[in-house]
Amino acid sequence: MKFQRLLPLAVLACTANILAAPSSFFDDAQAVFSSGNVNTEALSGTASKYLSEAKKTILRGKKELETWWHDGREFVKQNNLLYELVRHPALSTEYTLRVTEPEGLCDPSVKQHSGYFDVAQDKHLFFWFFESRTAPEDAPLILWLNGGPGCSSSTGLLFELGPCSIGQDGKNVTHNPYSWNTHANIIFLDQPVNVGFSYADGSTSVNSSPVAGKDVYAFLQLFFERYPKYAKAPFHIAAESYGGTYAPNFASVIHKANKDLKAKEDAKLAKLQNINLASIILANGLTDPFIQYASIPDYLCEGPYAQYDPESPQCQSLRAKVPTCQRLVKNCYNFNSRFACLPAILYCNSQLMAPVVQTGKNPYDARIPCDRQKDGDLCYRQMGWIENWLNNPKVKTTLGVDPDRNFASCNMEVNQAFTANGDGAHNSAALLPDLVNDGVRLLVYAGNADMMCNFIGNSRWVEALETKFSAEYKQAKTLPWVSLESGRIAGNVRSAGNGAFGAGNVTFVEVFEAGHMAPYDQPEASLDLITRWIADAPLSMQEASIPSN
Repeated sequence: MKFQRLLPLAVLACTANILAAPSSFFDDAQAVFSSGNVNTEALSGTASKYLSEAKKTILRGKKELETWWHDGREFVKQNNLLYELVRHPALSTEYTLRVTEPEGLCDPSVKQHSGYFDVAQDKHLFFWFFESRTAPEDAPLILWLNGGPGCSSSTGLLFELGPCSIGQDGKNVTHNPYSWNTHANIIFLDQPVNVGFSYADGSTSVNSSPVAGKDVYAFLQLFFERYPKYAKAPFHIAAESYGGTYAPNFASVIHKANKDLKAKEDAKLAKLQNINLASIILANGLTDPFIQYASIPDYLCEGPYAQYDPESPQCQSLRAKVPTCQRLVKNCYNFNSRFACLPAILYCNSQLMAPVVQTGKNPYDARIPCDRQKDGDLCYRQMGWIENWLNNPKVKTTLGVDPDRNFASCNMEVNQAFTANGDGAHNSAALLPDLVNDGVRLLVYAGNADMMCNFIGNSRWVEALETKFSAEYKQAKTLPWVSLESGRIAGNVRSAGNGAFGAGNVTFVEVFEAGHMAPYDQPEASLDLITRWIADAPLSMQEASIPSN
């Protein structure tokens, strides 16, 4: 059986980039590793072959544009769709925002905006914004990002935490009472280019998180230019799965730009908005591969939903692969090049991640089986339903999307490009200390039934993170997190910073009875978590600052 049949394309998978490889690669990779010894020359040859096969071509499209002004605002008509056109005085004229206001879609009770962030005729990123159901003028702003790489944030919207949830077979959507916009304004952004409804007119592509972060920063500047009432609100980046790599990079771009704005007395720069970056929220993410890959045998063999006996041949084999994986990842950390990072991805995924899928269980939720013929490659039928609903021409037109544009939950070519560049083997956790030490709060949560980005690995890298809160975090107790609505213990929390009076500056939460998509499995508890986090309210009723004896 080919590995690409075993490993589902990861809408939200920790190391989904393994799936981007052509089937011939997996045959080559297995041959390289079958002897138990890693032949560096052979591995480099396999990596070079992968790079050459990862190239792609996207045909350039043509558009007919018509623009005019009305009431001091610029409008554009494109493909019979009407948008307001927004420009920024401090950005190149190539950067624009096309905005429309969907009516009667998803949640008619709140104001919505959707459209595209455009970079010339090269990149067009789709977004969908929902105001808070409660006091939107006072609510914080969340940017939600799904991972992949190459997967649409609309899956998070319609499957997990948005104002509406996908209905049976994608025929309709239903009201979600536990939407994260209950107390927050929220943006769902399809990025990088060519993901979801986002597209490129030519062969433009993005293959690294730092480059993608620059596009996200420019988008936010244009968004705040059009909607200044949200600009001063606390801003939170929340990202899932491969978003654990995206979010630290994006936050770093924002943080550096904020510092540059303060340091430079430039009239043009002064027109840019200081983004009030309040926190980073990582959901079952891939952030520190060195630590997280090594946790796979521990989770599969000794975790709460263990798949193998700890003394079994499978566990012995998995543990034996960890040193080589960590050596290759460390090379990536040290040399920071795709030629060092791609071999790490190829080895660690084929030798450690593949057995996760070979268990026969849903890799995103160890509690349930997965029949891919019935459930789809991602083990959730809802992913196909989402595609059905978003490809309805009426839905697309309402959102300001060309009816001829096809929506797919994930784009394999984007996945390939990031994989070929070795992006997923970098240490994104290394970007976080500067942010945390400058006051940006960090929440990492993980469902304890997720096998792809398991909670053990996530908890370990948070503990290893070197910040000014490190000593306090290492001494902090793990305490019960009790959901305020249900009154039940929803998980465990460990935090440092802000004593017992807040949610913490560095906080890790284990979500009980939840898989990779915790808001889907535990919607009420997840809303409780995010509501208390953005309000900086304690996540445990006990004193989290009391150190262990």
